[in-house]
Amino acid sequence: SSDLVERRPPPLTPSGAAMEGATEDHRLLVIPDKWPGYKLDLFTLPQHYCEDLECVFIPHGVIMDRTERLAKNIMDDIGDNHITVLCVLKGGYKFCADLVENIKNLSRNSERFISMRVEFVRLKSYCNDQSMKEMQILAGEDLSKLSGRNVLVVEDIIGTGRTMKALLTQLEKYAPKMIKVASLLVKRTPLSDGYRPDYAGFEIPNLFVVGYALDYNEHFRDLNHICIINETGKEKYKI
Repeated sequence: SSDLVERRPPPLTPSGAAMEGATEDHRLLVIPDKWPGYKLDLFTLPQHYCEDLECVFIPHGVIMDRTERLAKNIMDDIGDNHITVLCVLKGGYKFCADLVENIKNLSRNSERFISMRVEFVRLKSYCNDQSMKEMQILAGEDLSKLSGRNVLVVEDIIGTGRTMKALLTQLEKYAPKMIKVASLLVKRTPLSDGYRPDYAGFEIPNLFVVGYALDYNEHFRDLNHICIINETGKEKYKI
């Protein structure tokens, strides 16, 4: 039997997925601290990155399956609404594109319909592999356009929660009708302030991950899989 358990309060039931030791806790997959990932030579990776990575942590196909499921959760919760998707750049662009495409596909084949437009905001919250104390809004749309709208914020990863809470504080100044947050990853860190998004794909250990548009100083965005960067990679691309 699978070691991955679906954990929805209550009961506990097997889910049948293949990531050993992972559990699903209130609509997210929890990857345990001891999860070793997959060997690099099992996957096709850009050759220039291979010496900079420890392992493939979440394969691209698993990301796609979870994104499809998140799209269904969103459809079930807020279908029949006009939604403004606010994509957090740069790391959120792949997840956002795949999530929106899945929502569109579900909407086309459902009696419920979501009408969507996509806006963008660019934030900076990391230097090297360290979270910055202050979130910076570098560029983006005029956020006043969100007034009175149903907003779905799409983010790549939530660590301490400070960046997302700071962004939500900014958004609330413009009085949107509703704000929901979808994040592909939630990091399990002692520095977390306890913030949880409405929709999340995976809870991961306190590790620095790259790939699927997540970067280390603008490198590794072109990886399809989510990987663990090693110390060689951190040193090579440090600024």
